[in-house]
Amino acid sequence: MEVGSLPVELWRVILAYLPLPDLGRCCQVCRAWRELILSLDNTRWRQLCLGCSECRHPNWPSQPHQEPASWRDALKQHALSTRTWTQNVPELQSSACLHFFRRRKDRRVWHVGSGCEFETLRGALGVVGPYDRVVLHPGVYEEQAELVLKVPVELVGLGRLGEVALLVCMDQQCPTARLCNLVFMPPWFSTVVYKTSWGHVQLDNCNFEGAQLQVRGPGSCQARFCSFSQGSSAHLLGVVLSLMDSCDFSGSDTASVTVEGPPVSERNWACKHLVALARTFPSCGVSGSNSPPSGPLPGSTGGNQPPGSNVKKELVSIEDWQRRNGVDAACQGTVIESWSDEDRSEGEEENQDGGGINNTKKTLKLDYKIPCDHHGLSHLLRPQPDGSMPLVSSPDPPSLAPEPLTFQQELDRDPEAQMLAASTLGCFLRRCLFREGKGGVHVSNYGQARLEGNVFRGLNYAVRCIQNSTIVMLRNEVCECRASGIFLRLSAQGLIAENNIHSNGEAGLDIRKGANPIILCNRIHSGLRSGVVVLGNGKGSIRSNQIYNNKEAGVYILFSGNPVVSGNHIFQGQAAGIAINENGRGMITENVIKENQWGGVDIRRGGDPILKNNYICYGYSDGVVVGERGRGLIEGNHVYCNKGCGVWVMSSSLPQLLGNFITHNCMYGLAVFCRKDPENMEGNWPGQEGIGGEAGSGERRGVEGERREGQENLNEEGELFAWESDLDSEDERHSARRAISVALVESNCMSYNGAVGLYVKSSEPLNVVANLVNGNRGTGIAVLQSSQLTRLVTNCILENGRGGITVEKDCRVELRGNGIYKNCGHGVSFCGNGQILENDVVGNRGYGIQVLGGADIKVMRNRVQPAQGCGVAVLGPVKGVVHDNVLFQGHPGNKKELLHMDAANENCVLRNNSVLRHNHSCTSAPPWVLENPPPRPLASSPSGLSSSQYPSRLGISMTTRISATVESGCHNGSMFCSIL
Repeated sequence: MEVGSLPVELWRVILAYLPLPDLGRCCQVCRAWRELILSLDNTRWRQLCLGCSECRHPNWPSQPHQEPASWRDALKQHALSTRTWTQNVPELQSSACLHFFRRRKDRRVWHVGSGCEFETLRGALGVVGPYDRVVLHPGVYEEQAELVLKVPVELVGLGRLGEVALLVCMDQQCPTARLCNLVFMPPWFSTVVYKTSWGHVQLDNCNFEGAQLQVRGPGSCQARFCSFSQGSSAHLLGVVLSLMDSCDFSGSDTASVTVEGPPVSERNWACKHLVALARTFPSCGVSGSNSPPSGPLPGSTGGNQPPGSNVKKELVSIEDWQRRNGVDAACQGTVIESWSDEDRSEGEEENQDGGGINNTKKTLKLDYKIPCDHHGLSHLLRPQPDGSMPLVSSPDPPSLAPEPLTFQQELDRDPEAQMLAASTLGCFLRRCLFREGKGGVHVSNYGQARLEGNVFRGLNYAVRCIQNSTIVMLRNEVCECRASGIFLRLSAQGLIAENNIHSNGEAGLDIRKGANPIILCNRIHSGLRSGVVVLGNGKGSIRSNQIYNNKEAGVYILFSGNPVVSGNHIFQGQAAGIAINENGRGMITENVIKENQWGGVDIRRGGDPILKNNYICYGYSDGVVVGERGRGLIEGNHVYCNKGCGVWVMSSSLPQLLGNFITHNCMYGLAVFCRKDPENMEGNWPGQEGIGGEAGSGERRGVEGERREGQENLNEEGELFAWESDLDSEDERHSARRAISVALVESNCMSYNGAVGLYVKSSEPLNVVANLVNGNRGTGIAVLQSSQLTRLVTNCILENGRGGITVEKDCRVELRGNGIYKNCGHGVSFCGNGQILENDVVGNRGYGIQVLGGADIKVMRNRVQPAQGCGVAVLGPVKGVVHDNVLFQGHPGNKKELLHMDAANENCVLRNNSVLRHNHSCTSAPPWVLENPPPRPLASSPSGLSSSQYPSRLGISMTTRISATVESGCHNGSMFCSIL
């Protein structure tokens, strides 16, 4: 009969009465009939699937209200799974096939129950033949001794689930068996209700209440739609492969599933069939109750990205970002220290208020200016080949930030992760629900497990992997655990990818004691503590994850933890983005760390990471904080648009800052504080209340944060771990990989920050080498305190909103080989002691070099051209010498002396200085140029270093590397800085 002879709707009504075998025969008639039968998915196929007494809703137990993609496919998957236990036959040959089918044809059905053939289960099992079916009628069956299954058999409960209960202990000593629609409860003599050591058991739609299932390799197990409640659990010891699909675990006293021991070398007959069945499992996902913010984040367009795109455009101007985050424009010019706004020098006030420049924003045209644009760092300021502004010259924040890689992209570049993702050894748990108990899955002693599409909710912990075990977790949801979600200990390893880990009481992932997992593309968020904790020599590769909205640090590394943290997005945390404390280390590269309440990266108390090529931006505090005794290599990072400072270096810290871009931050670009100074916490600036609360609470919160985080998870489940005795000696030696005794600031770009570019208030030596400091709203470099020598060598200080370099009273500073150009105040204002040697100071709107107060100084071999004012002005009782300088007249209308010294000064010697003025009578005179040498800083790579080693491609001649030791003690810190 043709399909078209009746309307399709009528056919569907007729076919809805057909049983499953007849539907299969109809599918084989022709293609039109097949398509008609397949169109019944939401009607007849749904009825057949839900009406099967041997299975439950395809998405039970984790998502019972969600429709499957296809009811027919779900029923097909169930049919294939229920037949696994019957596959115990030789390879397909004609005689073997005939024997198999003859045996199935002769299969008998035995009934057990009141008024049936057998009253007891033991009696029935004594007479059953191979592959017979034993039907248990409703009732409770109790045996006083262990039952032994010696032949393959199928035990099926009649009626609804729960009407047949067994109080027995079964020992399977046959190749295969199937149990269906039964409730297992422990007998009086054992909590183990079923065990097998070499055969295969299939469990369909069974309940375990206060009972234990035990499988020992080479035995295997396949459990589907089973419930383990009231303290029930499954123990798998040395299994090669076992499958547990769509099971419900609740109320466990220990772990719900325990996998122990390495897979044995011997395989039973079911292994190859289980492998094939596992590969037919469709890729499943769990949608958690919490998803990452869907709206556009600050600095992002929020639009869809093309496939494979790993770059996100952030076309946001600094004014837009300020307005979006509630930062008043006045904030940009506000500095905590009062000297920046009130204590202007006499010469600078005269230039701004008198006959000089009336408006600091008004461009001054120099008729006879000396060209200085071809200095050693000029290549950083030139337009790009596409015509766009270079990063350090743009008034807008960086427009590009990397996107996390997809899971497939990570697999393509990591063979080890690819191998783990394809592995199927051990226990395979899929689409199970673990809830309201002590533990979920415990893997130990070289055990192996694979967890896919499961939900862990309301447990003490979800997964615990220890003792060289291996775990693969894909697309699970781990939430609301009272402790950490996932524990890895004692050289555990594995792959944890595309999971949704959220709302846990402690860390989302806790990695310790040599554990070395691969953690890819997870969402780790909304935790009551940190997102990921790595400590006690823990390692791991943490890549391409989204870590957000955790109450404490997104990633917390301490006690010699040494992970690789790469390509993650760490954002909207209520504390620091990444914190490295208590001798923690780690390779932290190419992450996007933004919108965190405290420091983007916080390093202190022996923390010694490599922080390289990260984007640290849009934070509500400082970008990078290096606290007391912090160390580390901080190289090639983009630190921008933070409401505090770009980088805040505090007491007793020994970092190396190389080749970083520190731009568009609301306060200082780089601030160095090396002693406790309560004055730094005084004063208000707009937005302070909304950022950090009371300023005076910053230190208290920092101390409390350190105390609390230092204790995180050290005592777990009554165990006390002595981390100090477990530290690996090899890792301890590795901690000295960059042993230095001083800090280093080299080849950084500090541009367009809201206050001073580089702010120094230190009582220890500090040298700053080959940095570009330009476009900041305050002074380029300000040294307020330096009782020991601070050296500023081969830097370029350009076009800052105030002076170029300011040195306050009693500071010891040496300036050598710098280029100080076109700043809006004095080129150099010097009140301390030291030397100003071989600098080029050109085009500054105030004095070129101003020396005042009781300074003891040498000013030698500098080339100076002021725009307005004196070239070199010696004011007050200055001691020292000023000689061999070349002074060029600036604007022709400038009538001030190029070289001025107070007449009352008898302690300063002026000699061999050249003063060049304009000759208006000679129009053919060649223009003045800086040559032999060309404009400073000079463009040659330092000895032993290639400029390509730095992402900023800075090639600068320099003296020996510059460093700063710092004294002990604690500075009150940035007003926004807190440990986590």
